[in-house]
Amino acid sequence: MSHRTSAILVLALLSLPMLAQAGGKPEVTFINSDKAKAAGYPFSQAVRVDHTLYLSGQIGVDPATGKLVDGGIGNESRQTMDNIRDLLKEHGHSMSDIVKCTVMLADIKEWPAFNEVYRGYFNNRFPARSAFAGSGLALDARVEVECLAVVGD
Repeated sequence: MSHRTSAILVLALLSLPMLAQAGGKPEVTFINSDKAKAAGYPFSQAVRVDHTLYLSGQIGVDPATGKLVDGGIGNESRQTMDNIRDLLKEHGHSMSDIVKCTVMLADIKEWPAFNEVYRGYFNNRFPARSAFAGSGLALDARVEVECLAVVGD
């Protein structure tokens, strides 16, 4: 056997565990705070699949009261983004890990007001984003935002 053939064989054998892992089932973790578990919501706050974190949609609910904040789109947007930031932080991540956001607005005319708040949560490194207006967001919210993040170990 030549040195070249031996080297190829060794590389192939060393690659087998990585190939087996790559073709295997991804690791999935369902994430909920104790408070969310106690509330009995029929969804997870987030789900991690390997290095991708899928955050459920967040609205402008004050975690202390469980009620939507007063003050319209500006205050709701701020609370929504704070909720996203706090959920990430609770699990060792940050806003800089976010790579995609989907924004749902009760009224698309409130898009500029939402953007004004949203900009403050990212250091000029904005995630990909899409947005649409719909009717009937949870708790009559003005805005809901769901995000995807890429996270390390």
